[in-house]
Amino acid sequence: MKNFVDELRWRGMLHDIMPHTEDKLKEAMCAGYIGFDPTADSLHIGHLTQIMTLIHFQNAGHKPIALVGGATGMVGDPSGKSDERNLQTEEMVAHNLAGMKTQLAKFLKFEDAGNGAIMVNNADWFKNMNFLDFIRDVGKHITVNYMMAKDSVKKRLEGETGMSFTEFTYQLVQGYDFYYLWKHHNCIIQMGGSDQWGNIVTGTELIRRKDQGTAYAITTQLIKKADGTKFGKTESGAVWLNAEKTSPYKYYQFWLNSSDDDVKKWIRIFTLKTQEEIERLEQEHDAAPHLRILQKALAEDITIRTHSQEALETAIKTSEFLFGNGAVEFLQTLDSKSVLEIFEGVPQFTISKAELADGIDVATLLAEKTTVFPSKGEVKKTIQGGGLSVNKVKVPEITSTYNIGDLINEQFIVVQKGKKNYFLLIAE
Repeated sequence: MKNFVDELRWRGMLHDIMPHTEDKLKEAMCAGYIGFDPTADSLHIGHLTQIMTLIHFQNAGHKPIALVGGATGMVGDPSGKSDERNLQTEEMVAHNLAGMKTQLAKFLKFEDAGNGAIMVNNADWFKNMNFLDFIRDVGKHITVNYMMAKDSVKKRLEGETGMSFTEFTYQLVQGYDFYYLWKHHNCIIQMGGSDQWGNIVTGTELIRRKDQGTAYAITTQLIKKADGTKFGKTESGAVWLNAEKTSPYKYYQFWLNSSDDDVKKWIRIFTLKTQEEIERLEQEHDAAPHLRILQKALAEDITIRTHSQEALETAIKTSEFLFGNGAVEFLQTLDSKSVLEIFEGVPQFTISKAELADGIDVATLLAEKTTVFPSKGEVKKTIQGGGLSVNKVKVPEITSTYNIGDLINEQFIVVQKGKKNYFLLIAE
């Protein structure tokens, strides 16, 4: 068996570990779990550290349990938050669970034999438990003093918003999750982000006080960007693992655009490359930083594992098309939705197919039918300077005309002003 804790340690992932946890993991196969809140129908890259933790746990010969909080998702966790979050309905949670199951199956091996992963939903054991049962069987074992000593509780109680009783009980609910898995699945370890330490330890304490049992805890570092901005957030919002929410191209670009400071940490955390492979890549990167060797290795690895080899190839071709010498034929292999995703955020104009039928000269097309240019004079000046391309072909003269035959997928014309300024014309 591989040493799971050593693996987290050299990758820079380990934050806190309860005494004797490492020794226990060396003895034999252990079951351990991480909880995921079903706040959306897709996981995002903020969840990736925990997904990678479960992958390493399984690769080290242990049995990973992914707990999806169908019950806790309807309560709300105060850890690391300044406000109480919106509570979910049962229907919303069920919908979100289905999406998350599909995604986790891409990363973990769920076969039944040996150390195959399993997925559990805490609604299964909470749905038939009433309030009186809970406060009698769980609440009496943990004192209010113990609960109020937790940092996550202290911060909220000292703040202006305070804390609802619902959120205050969250650590008891999560603690009971650990107890239930310990009792019924022989699960002795809970893992999570460093902000979950208080909740996790409440679980180990409940196991000790209720059944005199022993359980263990490990937390991982919270990922931060070197420039101080929040990891996983872009101008357009979260970076999702669902291709419908974040296209594989945008996903690939997120990792490709990592700073040199960030990528040296992230390639350890988010890939399965060995220490020797990473150190060799670092040497190559440092010798020629402009080639962005580490960024490409990271982006390729994580895009394949989240999506597929085919999705990676499309993402690379898209990048070559937009930023290199990629040909327009590439767009013809995509459906309309994929083309629109590529040009999301790019200025778009609607033009008439009927008017295109007879052909429109480039100056009229770009300065009258659309406002790509403020005037025909500007069009002429740009053409003379060799700075205007239509469908990746330089426009030779001001009299050049375009018609329906020039439409990509019978719908689009791509205009490029200079190297990086794109405009999309959509014919209707």
